[in-house]
Amino acid sequence: MTNPSEDRRPRPPATRPPPHHPSRPAASTAAQSKVSKRILLRVASVACGIQFGWALQLSLLTPYVQELGIPHAWASVIWLCGPLSGLFVQPLVGHSSDRCTSRFGRRRPFIVAGAVLIAIAVLIIGHSADIGWAFGDREGKIRTRAIVAFVFGFWILDVANNMTQGPCRALLADLTENDHRRTRVANAYFSLFMAIGNILGYATGSYSGWYKVFPFTKTVACNVECANLKAAFYIDVVFIAITTCLSVSAAQEIPLSSLPSEAHEGSSSTQEAFMWELFGTFKYFPGIVWIILLVTALTWVGWFPFILFDTDWMGREIYGGEPNQDPYYSAGVRMGALGLLLNSVFLGITSVLMEKLCRKWGAGFVWGVSNILMALCFLAMIVTSFVAYHLGYLGHGSPPAGIVFTALFIFSVLGIPLAITYSVPYALISIRIEALGLGQGLSLGVLNLAIVIPQVIVSVGSGPWDQLFGGGNSPALAVGAVAGVIGGIVAILAIPRTRVQKTTPLP
Repeated sequence: MTNPSEDRRPRPPATRPPPHHPSRPAASTAAQSKVSKRILLRVASVACGIQFGWALQLSLLTPYVQELGIPHAWASVIWLCGPLSGLFVQPLVGHSSDRCTSRFGRRRPFIVAGAVLIAIAVLIIGHSADIGWAFGDREGKIRTRAIVAFVFGFWILDVANNMTQGPCRALLADLTENDHRRTRVANAYFSLFMAIGNILGYATGSYSGWYKVFPFTKTVACNVECANLKAAFYIDVVFIAITTCLSVSAAQEIPLSSLPSEAHEGSSSTQEAFMWELFGTFKYFPGIVWIILLVTALTWVGWFPFILFDTDWMGREIYGGEPNQDPYYSAGVRMGALGLLLNSVFLGITSVLMEKLCRKWGAGFVWGVSNILMALCFLAMIVTSFVAYHLGYLGHGSPPAGIVFTALFIFSVLGIPLAITYSVPYALISIRIEALGLGQGLSLGVLNLAIVIPQVIVSVGSGPWDQLFGGGNSPALAVGAVAGVIGGIVAILAIPRTRVQKTTPLP
């Protein structure tokens, strides 16, 4: 790679090759040449705290926004803040962390700042009903001020999640650089801790008695369901504080300012050229990187309808309830949280086996088969909804045990492809883009574009799309199934099983 100091002639930002990134020399120093698996485990542990909050968010917040008065058709629009913030925040944070000159390291300051923002955000979300009441909300179908507080906290939460996860994955990549097997192991650890966080978060969300443990959470503005959510977020704050301390204390990063001057000279470049730099890297990508990005996009077109509506699907289409109208919906949401807990158990088991599966069958084949399995599970959900509707119990009683068992089984099996989605794409993109000389933070930001753009499309379109076919969640799940099959076929046929060949770095 050309040293930036050898040629200082100005070039247009749009055509400027990506500068020399500091992650390579930092990670290749002798001090970090062989980081133990115990340290990798501790560094990855922050994923447990982050995912604990995500589990509460994914299982409880779509039902909660409907209880605040937002119609089902527009509930998905609330989730736009996640992909929109990820579209800009994660690449920018990754770019900035590649160049951070803090004496505490490049990644750790962003991880700590993100964790603090997560804590602030969940407290705002948990108290949104109380905030709305304080500003004039009273009993009514739509609690406008509470919705404003909720959306504000939700935006902060998604920004904070993106601020934390990207640098953590980049830090793991820094610690395992040039060792492709250890890179896969590190990402499997991250996926494993995500599973553990999910299990604990979904278990917390499925328990309906937190308001008794923390009786002060129930107020005139906050009913039992709201109080349970608020208490769960209190637990989340404590949990993420513990895991963040474990993670940042384990990784002894070398500050960028301590490296030779040529390793961080690019850090003085202006941030205004960032987006030009990000998009300017695209022309250097080999075909295999574009295939990974395509399969990633198709995979998340599949996953996002499920993530949006999993517990809502259980409450509406299996238990036959409606928010704020009968007890069946709340019972279904809690049962959905239990299903997601089982999902996380399968996710954790698969994460432990990830390295062996990829070594035996190839990462592309494993990823493709998992996408097809995901699509089959979505089709099974649609069939289960159809059967439940024609059994005639919806709105009149509890669902039959066979229907509930089938729904829980589907949720559980979906943990297998979810574990692969959380691990394999990150390992593949990290290995291949590292050979081009890009910083790990920026490279993961590029991958994030392939995740958030489909999420924006699904967030905008899934609610009206479902409404076009009479409501329910089946139309969006059908689109997800089709995307999963296409992505699976592309991954199997187009991602080579051979080892990554040495790639000429960018000029």
